[in-house]
Amino acid sequence: MEVQLQHPADDIKLLQRCINDLVSLLALPAMWSGSKPCDIVHTLLDSLLRMLDLDFVYVSLTNLVDAAPSETVRVAQSQEQMFRPRELCTFLNRWLGDDPQKRYLQERSHIGDEEVSLVSWPLGVQREIGVIVAGSRRADFPRDTEALILGIAANQALTGLQQARLLTEQKRVADELDQSVARRTAELAAANEVLRKEVAERRRAEDALKRSEAFLAEGQRLSRVGSFSWRLDTNEITFSEELYRIFEFDCDAPVKLEQIVGRVHPEDVPLLSEKMDLARTNISDHDYAIRLRMPDGRVKYLRTKSYGIRDREGRLEHVGAIQDATEHRLSEEALAKVSSELAHVTRVTSLGALTASIAHEVNQPLSGIVTNASTCLRMLAADPPNVDGARETARRTIRDGNRASDVITRLRALCSKKETTTESLDLNEAIREVIALSLSELQRNRVILQTELADDLPVVTGDRVQLQQVVLNLLRNASDAMSGVADRPRELVIRTERDESDRIRLTVQDAGVGLDPQAMDRLFEAFYTTKNEGMGMGLSVSRSIIERHHGRLWAAPNDGPGATFSFSIPCGLASATGARSLGVIGTPAAKDAKRVQGNP
Repeated sequence: MEVQLQHPADDIKLLQRCINDLVSLLALPAMWSGSKPCDIVHTLLDSLLRMLDLDFVYVSLTNLVDAAPSETVRVAQSQEQMFRPRELCTFLNRWLGDDPQKRYLQERSHIGDEEVSLVSWPLGVQREIGVIVAGSRRADFPRDTEALILGIAANQALTGLQQARLLTEQKRVADELDQSVARRTAELAAANEVLRKEVAERRRAEDALKRSEAFLAEGQRLSRVGSFSWRLDTNEITFSEELYRIFEFDCDAPVKLEQIVGRVHPEDVPLLSEKMDLARTNISDHDYAIRLRMPDGRVKYLRTKSYGIRDREGRLEHVGAIQDATEHRLSEEALAKVSSELAHVTRVTSLGALTASIAHEVNQPLSGIVTNASTCLRMLAADPPNVDGARETARRTIRDGNRASDVITRLRALCSKKETTTESLDLNEAIREVIALSLSELQRNRVILQTELADDLPVVTGDRVQLQQVVLNLLRNASDAMSGVADRPRELVIRTERDESDRIRLTVQDAGVGLDPQAMDRLFEAFYTTKNEGMGMGLSVSRSIIERHHGRLWAAPNDGPGATFSFSIPCGLASATGARSLGVIGTPAAKDAKRVQGNP
């Protein structure tokens, strides 16, 4: 059975989308400030329908000041023929019931001929403000991230509705106060105590509102997310306190477009101009990264999420949030640097174990050079001199010198410590260079190496040295796994082939001791090793390298003895043809059975 590693790319994309949605939700209270409950509900429905990809979403408000209970439902445009708003309201009222103690409801139910997953979220304790119901025909709805977003959206909506109710209550109190003063002027002494109480209540309400605003500002400061709005008809820009801090503008001065453009990194000004032009044409939902260059030369990395809305008069306004991602970006760069250092240490450690093999590879041509040079001198000293023989001997000397030079060149490439370099390369050619360095050690360990390198193999795009390090690690691990095998040939197969339509697979198969099923989950962990003299970093670093090349590395036990390690990486943009090689490289233990490759 083949054991495969789970690729985290989809989880990372889902997490990034969830973070973006959470940032958008954090910006909603600032946008709702001063809005009516109906406006808050409409914005909430649009946001949830867009974020959670719902079939419909429903909000019922039951406890508002100076307003009757209301129901609002929004159906996805693609589902308008399946779900009628009036029928949905009737069904959901019956589904929710009258018991406010049932705070959360979640079940799979039928609406007409459609089976739908329903989940409700209360607005306030015992649904004192109302309730939100989201529906989707997906059987796995809601996922964990969707439940999180729905819960935060409900909390944000509750805050916005409570603020709207508070503002309405303030207006009602103020109106009653004015009427009381006009009606009871003659009874000023008696009404004075009532007036003081009402003023105190109003102050408490204002203090509560200020605390809410302070909490929002503190939340933005902790998350390093600032909010903004831009009225396109007047170019009026409003920054939150945190956004002033991010841009390092004077909080007492209004923000101008010219200031923002002047603070943006010159290389990113075209991107900002493009996004502003799109906003002016009423294209919403912008999500992009941009840099700032501060007056002292520092660079900040920002992530922007925004969209356009229209107010009651139809005027276009762009609102959104900006996150300071500088520390995250610097952390990623530091992590990449540490990973490169670790890969280099592991590569040098592996090559240290190949010292004897490399010495043999260099000594062979050097011995040939000395022998050929002596032979050449004897031929020239003969009477008469053997010029033709000396010339041929000189050619062999040059050949052996080039062989020694090639070994040194390959060794310097694998030992080099340099930044990652991406290039188009022939994977078969890179494998042959690693085999040339490892061959003597494999022969000394009585390993029978068989290569099956497919022809018509497309080129791959990546770092040649790092991919060769992975091949070297897999070859050495396979050889070590067979070091104690004495009852069968120590056969090692390295194979390349097409994997699906746009990927290339490399496989290293040995006939060693195999894999411990209980250790399969830890096989690629850092510092985990089954060797007495091992760092436990080879496979961990190899997996990191392959994942940086957008591929995957996995291991599986063979049907018989031994194990198979494989990796798969995408092809490059172009194609290259590699020579097909099918054969057995002979070692001393296999000379009597089959010899395909001898010493040159």
